[in-house]
Amino acid sequence: MQLTIELADEWAAHLGGEAVHGELERRALEAFALEELRAGRITELQLRRMLGLARIQLDGFLKSHGIYEDVTLEDVERDIADLKACLRA
Repeated sequence: MQLTIELADEWAAHLGGEAVHGELERRALEAFALEELRAGRITELQLRRMLGLARIQLDGFLKSHGIYEDVTLEDVERDIADLKACLRA
């Protein structure tokens, strides 16, 4: 599917005009995808695929936009137990 967004010439010039057309398209796609993730309409895996990011890149991308993984105390305790088990082995 292709979406088209019309911008007034003054806004296009303000945002960089034709010189950054591809950059504007990417920023619009990223903003759309982030909003869909925040709204719970797509998963992180779907976001990663939509933006063509590797798994490690997704983490940096989300952090750069102020989105951090929810970590519970139980998650931390499980990680500690797993680490201790690995160290004993």
